[in-house]
Amino acid sequence: MRDILAGKDVDLDWAESALGYRIRQYHLGLVSWLPPLAEAGAGLARLDRMTTVIAEALGCPARPLFVPRDEALSWAWLPFGSHHDVSWEQLSDAIESTDASVHVCVGNVEPGIGGFRSTHHQALRTQELATLASPGTRFTEYSRVAPIALMCANVEDMRAWVWEVLGPLAVDDENCARLRETVQIFLDTGCSYTATAGAQILHKNTVHYRIRKAEEIMGHPVQERRIDLEVALLAVQYLGLTLLRSAPA
Repeated sequence: MRDILAGKDVDLDWAESALGYRIRQYHLGLVSWLPPLAEAGAGLARLDRMTTVIAEALGCPARPLFVPRDEALSWAWLPFGSHHDVSWEQLSDAIESTDASVHVCVGNVEPGIGGFRSTHHQALRTQELATLASPGTRFTEYSRVAPIALMCANVEDMRAWVWEVLGPLAVDDENCARLRETVQIFLDTGCSYTATAGAQILHKNTVHYRIRKAEEIMGHPVQERRIDLEVALLAVQYLGLTLLRSAPA
């Protein structure tokens, strides 16, 4: 396995026999762990059970490859055969209904030996993000947070960039939090005031006010740097206090 993950040439027949797992198929990489306060009592057995439950919920055609890393951390690959569709909702439901302490990060479904490596590396990147995020975040998909996960290698640079994009809106207070949420939903809905009002159960005039206020605080229209703004807001959504300025006393 070490050689496969390092990108070295390997005999696939030998590797599949040694691992008891078919490399020539689609895979979904998982990284699962227990936080320090939840480690007591059969940690690896709990992680193994979670992996099995997820595989069953997703209809995997064979047993997953489960690799313990220590008493509270495991890697896994779920076999998808020739299919590459995955229900993230079913995956999330399986995690939420099985063990309230286990955290899980997943990569994308990827094919072959290259996919075996890439989905694993994606899951590892996502775990780096998840360990910085809110403690309540138990399940994170690489596909949802890829830009942020890739930026986590240098949190200081990410923080500086978020401050540059959001300006004074990157402050940890209730007013800025409300404005950031409204702007994020506004961008997600294609800049629809009506859809944003419906999503937040607000009057449309309130949405107009919040967008205008956010633009005043940032010093530019929300659509002027739309992609940057979307990524910065996504980063704050997941990392929160790690990226925000403290509110003035």
